Amino acid sequence: MTRFRHILVPIDGSPTSDKALDEAIRLAVFSGAKVTLIHVLDELSHLTDFETGVDYLQQHVPRLRAAGERLLASAGEKVLARSLQVECVLIAEGPGRICEHVAEHARLSHADLIVLGSHGRRGIGRVLLGSDAEQIIRYAPVPVLVVRGHDEVKAADL
Repeated sequence: MTRFRHILVPIDGSPTSDKALDEAIRLAVFSGAKVTLIHVLDELSHLTDFETGVDYLQQHVPRLRAAGERLLASAGEKVLARSLQVECVLIAEGPGRICEHVAEHARLSHADLIVLGSHGRRGIGRVLLGSDAEQIIRYAPVPVLVVRGHDEVKAADL
């Protein structure tokens, strides 16, 4: 089995993301790898058009940032509990899609593996909501381990 030195884990707080974090921790324990947790604020996905621009920037964005920081802190504690080295990164500024930020951070931090969860959306759900996991795979400069969620389709359904 390949031993990794630096594992990057994009997290969003979903059960599938938590499952991917657990797998990344198992790999890091085996390899002695550093784990970097990354959370990218997707501010535009929370824009409702009911608030003014000023309200959105002064109230909503700081709440998103605080929630992201709490998410990273909680996940970071889980990694530290296994006596692993961990870094937490919140990306809150700048244009670009989540996949671009994750790929860029993988490049800059010299990660040698990305571990992420996939919600397994199929059909119209995937078309309407897109697939961050698929886009990260396309942009990633390093191998990507995709951890499937609990509610994935069964092999017989394929």
